[in-house]
Amino acid sequence: MQNENQTIPVAWRNDAPLAARTLSTEQAAAALHIRPQTLRAALCRDGHYAGIVPRKLPSRFLAWPADAVARLTAGEGA
Repeated sequence: MQNENQTIPVAWRNDAPLAARTLSTEQAAAALHIRPQTLRAALCRDGHYAGIVPRKLPSRFLAWPADAVARLTAGEGA
């Protein structure tokens, strides 16, 4: 049984709003039909990929905004 005073890390919770609205680098690259390294290189070089700026998580992973990736795949601007 879980102690009521324990907090569950956000990364483990299913109700985390950030996780629902973001994609990992691998997921964003798959949606854009590019390699993950292309996203990382563009971010390092330009600070964004096609106008999309990811959020850097405390775990050093990147969280790409899912709505911006969806707009880009639909042909709209980021």
